[in-house]
Amino acid sequence: MANSISKERAEKVAKSHACEHCGEYSYKKLTIKPASASNKKEFGEVWHCVKICGVCGMEQELGIDGEGEIAYVN
Repeated sequence: MANSISKERAEKVAKSHACEHCGEYSYKKLTIKPASASNKKEFGEVWHCVKICGVCGMEQELGIDGEGEIAYVN
């Protein structure tokens, strides 16, 4: 993780991604954790984000790679 983005930058990337359901940017809960070994290998993910939309309540998972790009949204 030496050449990857910081946790703070990963949080900004996650907050700048709109809800897949309603398109809003307001989240009532946002958690950023280092990626698991399996997600790191499969998706190239460095940070794993779980967020809950503050408008519609949809729970989403985001994978963020070392360059700050979104690897996947679920």
